[in-house]
Amino acid sequence: MGSERSRRRQSLPEFTAPERLQKLLARAGLGSRRAIEDLIEAGRVSVNGETATMGQKATAQDRIELDGRKIDLEAASQVVRRVLVYNKPEGEVTTRDDPEGRPTVFDRLPRLKDQRWIAVGRLDINTTGLMLFTTDGELANRLMHPSNEVDREYAVRIFGEVDDAMIERLLEGVLLEDGMARFSDVSPAGGSGLNRWFHVTLMEGRNREVRRLWESQGVQVSRLKRVRYGPIFLPSRLSVGRWEELGQKAADDLSQSVGLEPVPIPVKTPGERVRHERKRRKQPAKSVKRGGGSKWQVSDSKPGRQPQSTRKKSRR
Repeated sequence: MGSERSRRRQSLPEFTAPERLQKLLARAGLGSRRAIEDLIEAGRVSVNGETATMGQKATAQDRIELDGRKIDLEAASQVVRRVLVYNKPEGEVTTRDDPEGRPTVFDRLPRLKDQRWIAVGRLDINTTGLMLFTTDGELANRLMHPSNEVDREYAVRIFGEVDDAMIERLLEGVLLEDGMARFSDVSPAGGSGLNRWFHVTLMEGRNREVRRLWESQGVQVSRLKRVRYGPIFLPSRLSVGRWEELGQKAADDLSQSVGLEPVPIPVKTPGERVRHERKRRKQPAKSVKRGGGSKWQVSDSKPGRQPQSTRKKSRR
């Protein structure tokens, strides 16, 4: 083990150009840039013994500490980009540690040795469906940043009367407490009477935005499920509470959608594969590893609507 660690250290470049601290730590898997900025503002990060400041630059050769503990920056010397698709059940919170002891979206994910999973965006405790996790903080940041306009699609069941005028208002924009918001697309997806399904698309991910938009019109969201994030659809084969890792092509498509060059997915070590197999046998409902791919479909058959990409192709 010692010789392997020495070889990894020797493979690191002797000098790398300084870059913003939050970008460096995000690539090392410490969290998203926004989360790291919060840590810096709270004075919890130090560089070479001095408290870090916003905008400060550093390299992987600097001694960087979080709450007095040295951060291993070997992972920051090269980009390791793995991506998981997870079908979130109701009742899980999007946090690593919940003070109330509720289950979290990280509980079922596979363990990593040298990286950590970063959640791409959040879903509230009552929302189900597609979540993405990655080991690459830069990818996570670009997927979440509003400037990249990565669209999210949801299947939503509405309780109440919905007419054309309401849909037009939701498309034009509604003033919420945190500013203007709107759907970029609203399409009927089945149901009748006071319980109807719709598919809606957003270009951002503000807190509870889908629910608040509908509630602003005097109707209630009785069920909400995310079915797409950018080019990735929730696979129909992926049951609630299970995950699978994206294959190379799907990971490359996701990277290129936000202007990142593709990165080869690292080959798992035999030991890592054995650990994952053991976990699957003990908890088959919690961690099922399947081969990734590039074809993604909405898994909820109730709304009865094809993915947008399929509909576009059929119109051509």
